[in-house]
Amino acid sequence: MQTQQEYGIEDVNVYYLNEGEFVMPGFVDTHIHAPQYPNAGLGYDKQLLDWLTTYTFPLEKKYVDVDFAIGVYESVVRKTLASGTTTATYFATIHYESSLFLADIVERLGQRAFIGKVNMNHGTPEGYGEHIYDSFTCTEQYIRNIQCKRNELVQPIITPRFALNCDMQLMMLLGELAAKYNVHIQTVLAHGIHLSDDELKVLAARGTSISHCPNSNTSLKSGLCDVRRLLDTGIKVGLGTDVSGGYSISILNAIRSALQTSTHIFFKKHQGSGYIPLSYHEAFYLATLGGAKALSVDDKTGNFKVGKDFDALIVNMRKPGPIDILDKTDIKDLIQKFLYTGDDRNISKVYVAGRQVK
Repeated sequence: MQTQQEYGIEDVNVYYLNEGEFVMPGFVDTHIHAPQYPNAGLGYDKQLLDWLTTYTFPLEKKYVDVDFAIGVYESVVRKTLASGTTTATYFATIHYESSLFLADIVERLGQRAFIGKVNMNHGTPEGYGEHIYDSFTCTEQYIRNIQCKRNELVQPIITPRFALNCDMQLMMLLGELAAKYNVHIQTVLAHGIHLSDDELKVLAARGTSISHCPNSNTSLKSGLCDVRRLLDTGIKVGLGTDVSGGYSISILNAIRSALQTSTHIFFKKHQGSGYIPLSYHEAFYLATLGGAKALSVDDKTGNFKVGKDFDALIVNMRKPGPIDILDKTDIKDLIQKFLYTGDDRNISKVYVAGRQVK
């Protein structure tokens, strides 16, 4: 082909789509706790604070053991890639050394990611907390170590756990680090469920994004997040799995959960209110370009606009999987079927920045 010759593309790097296959942007998971992966599917008879005390904090203490951490982190990064997550925003733990190993594993396996060493110095459980000075100095050194990689795919992100676990002094120090090193900040603001109109205006004015984690919100009985309300306020929204608050590591599950949540909110609205639940087109957007915009990486990924990196999935709906395609189906219907019925078995190849990683 003339274009192939023009750009010097070797035959080995050319893939021809077969019937039942399509190419799509990679998924963006805007909120996932890598160390909690072993607990996925556990503890949903409890609400958030009891769940943290019973399941999460005891598990996260184990990441002082680097060998344990490496085993889990290797598994979670491989699993997210296999599930089509080309960009992930990870919480690690308070442990400096094992958090760096997560960054090393992400780099080696080729995922695009923001990775945060967790900060928590206030109201912490016994045996799992930090002194404010240690939290600050370790976070600064962590940022420097990752930035020294000079790998634009792997970025540090400042990670105060949530309002209950960081005092104002530490928050101010972390803010100074964010400004000094020009890095993102992530935290948990009740997942945007219970925000007042005035609070939404503040978030919108500050350019804050919200990670919509519908599986977690339901599993831990936190509530139903009205994404339509967030979008109407001008807030950027992406999807998150929030493993292990959510039990599925797949953004496909987040898409389906988001659609179901939006429909449930629609049911609650007064008849004739004009409320419109999310469509699968909108959920697909939140899982790709919407997530990229929420993370401010939409100049690099999220769709196939010329000049961006090739973060992509090749999806095959004809191969053995959760559902059979028994009739000739156009591309739009194949995509819809994948979003509602597909799983990792349908994801044949995964690319990040043009490199095949699965």
